[in-house]
This record gives sequence, structure tokens and C-alpha cells, in this order.
Amino acid sequence: MLNIFNFIPLIFVVGLLVMVAAAAVRILPEYERGVLFRLGRLAGLRGPGLFFIIPGIDRLVRVSLRTVAFDVPPQDVITRDNVTVKVSAVIYFRVMAADKAICEVENYLYATSQLSQTTLRSVLGQVELDELLANREKINRELQEILDRHTGPWGVKVSNVEVKNIDLPQEMQRAIARQAEAERERRAKVIHAEGELQASEKLAQAAKVLAAEPAAIQLRFLQTLTEIAAEKNSTTVFPVPIDLLSMFMEKRKG
Repeated sequence: MLNIFNFIPLIFVVGLLVMVAAAAVRILPEYERGVLFRLGRLAGLRGPGLFFIIPGIDRLVRVSLRTVAFDVPPQDVITRDNVTVKVSAVIYFRVMAADKAICEVENYLYATSQLSQTTLRSVLGQVELDELLANREKINRELQEILDRHTGPWGVKVSNVEVKNIDLPQEMQRAIARQAEAERERRAKVIHAEGELQASEKLAQAAKVLAAEPAAIQLRFLQTLTEIAAEKNSTTVFPVPIDLLSMFMEKRKG
């Protein structure tokens, strides 16, 4: 008769082997890489897919290679013309070298966040408010180049930086509104003056044509009478042309 206690060591060994095998198997998706450390030394990258490690000897650190959108919290910035504004931004970056992101910096996410905040204050403090509002694309490119140059040794690539919100003080908002209103009034006056100039030029040309052809003046007079009659007025007062009265004046003198 079989004694079940004789199989306990075998069951224990089989269970231990299963646990070791389960601990040795690793599966990483396509967007992740594993940084492998063997006895504390860098042993290269692993993944994606199925691979094995030595339990108790190897340590695997998983790193995502997807693009990260990080919101830079609002920063108080003093521009070059001494205007205090609150600026927020968003940066897009991704890990290009997983081994550098783990070995060259303690926490690449925190380090990139702190670097983006200090760079934002430094760059925007060198520009004036009008340039900040008008040349946002240029400032975004400058921020991206500076951040990418500093995060390159960490294996991190900053692909884009966007300044999101620029909060101005109430006094500055009212000043900008008055400036915009004055600019619109100036443009309206310039357009009106240009229209008056063009109209006067056309009137001068028309006067020369009418002066050269007296009959044209009579036709214009009759056209004006037709337009007045179309208004359905009960009484119409219009001047009589001097040329029409000249015949009667000559007869009276004769």
C-alpha cells in the first residue's frame, strides 16, 4: 500500500520548480522595454515579447516608450518689461533609450517636470509681453530645443512644447482692451479718409467730363428729376438751369 507521505518531498520540489519557472518568465508588450540588472550590473535591455530571467539574481525595471503628455503647473513669470503673468504649458516627451532613463537619472519623469518649470520661467522672463502674446510659436520652439538638449543625456526626447494659458492681471487686460479699441478706431478713420480721397478723385474726373460736354449736364439733371419723382413726394422743388432761362432773357432784351 502506497503512503502519501512518501510523495510530499516530490510535490514540494515540483511546486518549487513551478514557482521558479513562473518567476523566471516575463512578457512585455510592444510599447515597453525591460532594463535588466544582474547582480547589480546593467545586463542590457529585454523585450518586447516573452523572455526569461534568473530569479533572485536578475532585477527587471519596466520602462514605457509611449509619448507622455505632461502638464506644467502655472508659473508666475515676470517678463522683460516688468509685467507679472501666470503661464501654464504642456510638454510631450518619450523615452528613446530605456537604459539611460534608468541609469543616468534617478526619476526621469520628476526630473523632466522640474526642468520644464525652471526653463519656462527662464525663457519667458527674457521676452516682453507683446512678444509673448504674438510670437507663441517661436517661444514654443525655443522651449522645445532647450528641454531636448538637457534631457538628451537621459535618453528622453522632448518632441513638442505648447504654452497653454497666459493669465494677465486685470489692469493689464483693461489696458490691452483700450489699446485694441484705439487701434480699431485708427483703422476706421484711415479707411474713411481713403474712401473720401477716392471719391474726390472720381468726382473731379466726372466734373471734367461734364464740363467738356454741356449736354451731359442736362441729361444728369433730367436723371436727378426722375429719381426725385420716384420718391412719391407731393411737392418737388428743384432749381431751373440757367441755360433754360437764357433764351427768355435774350428775347426780353431784344
